[in-house]
Amino acid sequence: MSTAHLTIDLDALADNWRALDARTATETAAVVKADGYGLGSGRVAARLARAGARKFFVAAAEEGAAVRKAVGPEPMIGVFSGHMEGDAGILRANRLTPMINSVDQMLRHVEQLPGHRFGIQLDTGMNRLGLEPEDWAQLREIALRQNPVLIMSHLACADEPDHYMNRKQLRVFKEMTDGIKVPRSLAATGGILLGPDYHFDLCRPGVGLYGGEPFDEAKAVVTLDLPVIQVRDVAQGETVGYGNSWTAPRASRIATVAAGYADGLHRAMGRGISLYAGKVACPVVGRISMDLITVDVSALEHEPASLQLLNRLQTVDDLAEAAGTIGYEILTSMGRRYRRSYVSRSASAERAVESIRDKLQRRPDLLPQSIAE
Repeated sequence: MSTAHLTIDLDALADNWRALDARTATETAAVVKADGYGLGSGRVAARLARAGARKFFVAAAEEGAAVRKAVGPEPMIGVFSGHMEGDAGILRANRLTPMINSVDQMLRHVEQLPGHRFGIQLDTGMNRLGLEPEDWAQLREIALRQNPVLIMSHLACADEPDHYMNRKQLRVFKEMTDGIKVPRSLAATGGILLGPDYHFDLCRPGVGLYGGEPFDEAKAVVTLDLPVIQVRDVAQGETVGYGNSWTAPRASRIATVAAGYADGLHRAMGRGISLYAGKVACPVVGRISMDLITVDVSALEHEPASLQLLNRLQTVDDLAEAAGTIGYEILTSMGRRYRRSYVSRSASAERAVESIRDKLQRRPDLLPQSIAE
């Protein structure tokens, strides 16, 4: 194949959801915005629903409509952007739950969709979305009489456990919501890892489901194989790529692979990353260009047909560090030229695995002694 191949392990995704769910005593939702962090919201949401997720969150109403098709009529789908002008029809038709962010949105929702489910988003210090404390104080009694299904806020610094902002936002959230008999939610992935004080009634992991930090125990969800177009000999002192940015320190073998910044592989990440032939790291040399990356494969005894950029040895966060960005951006920038395949057990196989797990939990004596130990 002449295009790169992105493999998405939906079972690893489901395992990551279960692992995060096991860290709390509350319900665990799943954030599937930005087309499931670039991996396909329909496939992602359907697999997470099969794993047990019953609430999902998206950024915009249009995303919610796509997720509704994948998960069926029952799960809640929350819309972080709330009730935007012109959204009434799509919210109604797809039974979406907007997270109201302002007094104007509250009025719009009550007037255009009376009786329709909604949640409320509060600003506890991030200054991005949500009702500020003063607005909430004025709207609180009116809003509560409309029976919201969730009150939520979002942590600004949850990936830094010792940051003072975490405790500050927790305190403000409690001040704004204590005594209210409505389910509350504050924690995404980072908030889950901060501990039970942040969990409230619902947690909403996002990037951790997809193998990203700060959930260091996450399984790798994506692998990316890049086809090799050509391998050439380069003499000591010759240069490779635009700007003569790499000079061969010795006679080298250079592979050119089919991918580049048009595929979401940022030009800035060239230095400090490798492509892999099995477990052998082959460093990227020269600049990443629009469609091509050059790689030093001198350590290999053969000419590879393809090389891996993403795997368990080099994660989205490793690429992000090299590019001076975050894993979220790497995931959501995955190019549309990639050929994609999904790895997942069938529903019947999933039920069989769960049945075996349940049986072994009830009857550990069925395990061979060597495994039990």
